[in-house]
Amino acid sequence: MNPTVENKPAFARVSTGIAELDRMLGGGLLPGTLTVVMGATGIGKTQLGLQFAAAGKTQEGQTGIVFDMTSRGDGQNHVEYARRMFDWNMKQRQIDEPYAPDDIWNLERIRSDYFHIFERSGRRVSIQDLGHDQWQEWKIELNRKLDQAIAFFYGNFVHGVRRCVIDGVEPTERASDSFQFHVFDYIYHQILHKDADWVARDLFRINFRANEAAVQNHIYDHRQIATLLLYTSHEVLLDELLCRPIESGDELSNANTIILMGKVRDGLKMRRALHVAKHRGSACDDGIVPFEITETGLVLSHS
Repeated sequence: MNPTVENKPAFARVSTGIAELDRMLGGGLLPGTLTVVMGATGIGKTQLGLQFAAAGKTQEGQTGIVFDMTSRGDGQNHVEYARRMFDWNMKQRQIDEPYAPDDIWNLERIRSDYFHIFERSGRRVSIQDLGHDQWQEWKIELNRKLDQAIAFFYGNFVHGVRRCVIDGVEPTERASDSFQFHVFDYIYHQILHKDADWVARDLFRINFRANEAAVQNHIYDHRQIATLLLYTSHEVLLDELLCRPIESGDELSNANTIILMGKVRDGLKMRRALHVAKHRGSACDDGIVPFEITETGLVLSHS
């Protein structure tokens, strides 16, 4: 029998997959919270995200999952990175991939690692890019895709996945204009941070009663799920990110932890470096730490 939420012990810290970064975070990330990793294209966010996802195999017994929201057709090559960095052959869930309710309870049929929700959409990222009628049509299409997203997340969580990476959030002039943030807000509050039986109701709908016993046998606690949001910025320099204002609708205001990644000057060269700008509920290192990207991911060089 599953213990009640009230009787559950405090959850262990969640490793980022990078020992030095875990040390900077006072032992790792806090489960059940949102971490935002922010930096320009090519700075190393995707590699960090995959290290975090891969670390789930050791800590929870299941690798994490990657939900890709890139909408401009320039995906981040997660599958190739995962194969090269960890010899991890990611199983991809396809858009409109059919499933029967019984498939949810079958590990081999439903378990997947990667889902690109806007694949082949060819859309922009700002609501301002769409006229009123286009925005209404887009919302109808989005609702259909969100049904697929529920199946992706729930089908993984009932089989032990406890960490997810949400990648591909692209910059807009105003965060509140980004439909990607609208999507993320729905996913975070209506799937990732919602009781498992209510997520199941949204998934099964009229078939919920027929699956209720299986739902109760596969209850998970959403407070154990750690979320890493990879957020692409206009700013390239770390100093610019440190000075960046937070506006209404910006996920930085809601994050428990913020990790900034950018370029810093080192004599006549530019280097990559990161900084933990925010980490609620825990002491953390406030240094600016250089890092390199290797074949196995980020390597920090804290002095």
